[in-house]
Order: sequence, then structure tokens, then C-alpha cells
Amino acid sequence: MAVQESTKQFPQLETKRLCLRQLSLLDAKDVFEIFSNEEITKYYDLATFITIERAEQFINQMNEKFATNKGIRWAIALKSTNRLIGTCGYNAVYSSSRRAVIGYELKREHWKQGYMQEALHAMIEYGFAELQLNRLEAFVIPGNERSIQVLSKLGFIEEGILREYGFWKDQFWDMQCFSLLKREWQS
Repeated sequence: MAVQESTKQFPQLETKRLCLRQLSLLDAKDVFEIFSNEEITKYYDLATFITIERAEQFINQMNEKFATNKGIRWAIALKSTNRLIGTCGYNAVYSSSRRAVIGYELKREHWKQGYMQEALHAMIEYGFAELQLNRLEAFVIPGNERSIQVLSKLGFIEEGILREYGFWKDQFWDMQCFSLLKREWQS
């Protein structure tokens, strides 16, 4: 599968331990490892991956979102190895209302080490400073306590439950809505 090339430069972000860079087809094995783990996809709005081709398709879809200004997804890579340990990004960007919806996931062996909070901090800063966003939203399936903890640590506020908001895996899903405003982030 070929990835469409964009004429604009993909923004690379760095933290103390991480590099947030563009996804590449070279990351397909690591993306497959994440999304083929049912413990991770349990709270995800897509089916567990069963082929490496599905991981390649995911990478191409995320890069297409960037090329068409509809979103941006970073590979979260350890600086020491440049190996992908997760992804994070803006699943949807609504420029006219200056808001975006975030999403993220991390390989199981890297949980509880502060990596996701570190990556999201850089991503949030970029969104408010460079993309001029005013509001970030996160939608979490009730019961996904790890995700709720990460959002809480970053200052997101729960707004409520959206009843039967999504439909995937042959069922309706309630979603907890969280948000973070630029003025809250700055204070």
C-alpha cells in the first residue's frame, strides 16, 4: 500500500522521553501489535485487527486525515529506539469552531509509566498554540478507568454521559464526554 504524500510538513513533537512523529508503513507491525490486543480494543470503536494489512490501512487512513486537514495522528515513539509504543492525535478537527476530538492508545507493556500523559501534554500544547484550538473533547466508554485517569490528570472535565452515542461491534455504546478549554489549560 502506498501512502499519499502531503505537500505540508508533518509536525514532529518531542518530550523528555518521546518523539511524536508521522506514522509510516514501517510501523505496521507495532500498530498491529496494539490493535490486535483485545484488552486494548475492548474500549475502542473498531474491531480487533486480525491482519497486518488492517494495520497498514489504519496508517494510510491517519495520514490521509492529515493530508486533507481533517485530523492528525502521531506515532508515539521512544526517543532511545524510535520504536512505536502507541499513537495519539486529533481524530477530528473542526477548524470553524476551533475544536477537536482526541484519541490515543498505548502498547500494554508501556502502561503505568506516564508515557501517555507525557505524549498528550505535548499534543495538547500543539493544538492550543499551533492549531489555535479552543476546545478539546474526548469520548470514553464508561468503565475505561485508565483513560479517565489520564484525562483527569491533564485537566479534562467530565461533561456527562451521551446515551447510546455510538454503534460498533453490533451494539450501541454510551460515551462519557470530557472536555478541556484553552483558558483552563493556560491557568
